Amino acid sequence: MTIETTAAQTAAPATGETVTMTYSEAIRDALRIAMAKDPAVFIMGEDVGTYGGAFGVTGELINEIGPDRVRDTTISELGIMGAGVGAAMTGMRPIVEIQFSDFTAQAMDQIANQAAKIHFMLGGAVNVPMVIRAPGGSGTGAAAQHSQSLEAWFVHIPGLKVVMPATADDAKGLLLSAIDDPNPVMVIEHKLLYKTSGEVRTGDVRTPLGVAAVPREGKDLTIIATGVEVSRALEAAEILAADGIEATVVDPRTLKPLDSDTILRTVKATGRVLLVQEAVRTLGFMSEVSAIISESDAFAYLRAPIKRLAGLDIPIPYAPKLERASVPQVEDIVAAATDLVRKW
Repeated sequence: MTIETTAAQTAAPATGETVTMTYSEAIRDALRIAMAKDPAVFIMGEDVGTYGGAFGVTGELINEIGPDRVRDTTISELGIMGAGVGAAMTGMRPIVEIQFSDFTAQAMDQIANQAAKIHFMLGGAVNVPMVIRAPGGSGTGAAAQHSQSLEAWFVHIPGLKVVMPATADDAKGLLLSAIDDPNPVMVIEHKLLYKTSGEVRTGDVRTPLGVAAVPREGKDLTIIATGVEVSRALEAAEILAADGIEATVVDPRTLKPLDSDTILRTVKATGRVLLVQEAVRTLGFMSEVSAIISESDAFAYLRAPIKRLAGLDIPIPYAPKLERASVPQVEDIVAAATDLVRKW
């Protein structure tokens, strides 16, 4: 692979300023900065080059950076992931894009048995500094094989870090931190968030892995949510406030390593907790959060049972009304939170 970095690709330093960007633009900004800073960083995946990515995230990067470092691949997730693992082991820092997170099923051997384990099996002699970007979630009418929320699969794998950015700024900051990490990081990006906008810090900035965000504080209950459910939880919190219920909203941001301290602190402060995920309820990520709370001293502060709000245990339907009904919406969060506070 030929590696060249031009003056035009030099990473801009952090300035402390912010600009409005879409979630996808923020990801592209992070990719641009990382490749300008480190010639070992490159992108590979199906249609990431000339086409600009299945969701337009990589955009014109192939024209800015060049086809050697924005590499289109064949349609083989197993092959793409295997090439990424091999490149990472030999000194490169690949960013592997999988068009839909569902397609990681085709590459789970490379993810779970190779990328996540090689560092440990070789006694720390080799690192696998790779990032796997995977769009997930429902809401686009893509049906059962293209709409799943599979984060619990990856959190369950030792040796693999997992992040789920909920804002444009975190999409940039968490991705840059993931690229810096010496071992594999799965970045799950919700498809409905790509076109959402927010204030994003300019320049080469990071959101540290393993640190939760608390975008809203309230006294009556804690709502812990991930991915697209964070914005829904914040919208629900506004509606609840009008009804006299003040909610704290916690966004873990990094599912592994998880910032348990922040979660437990907010639960102790409110005494009630509502756990919201888009993924199916059975053995979902929020089941682990519930267990962490139950096994800690925060349990003694609870004034009500822990409540989970999750997707139905069904394949995501194609029909828009059924698809919407299969995962938690704003009104579902409002109803569950109101019940939790008023009943207890």
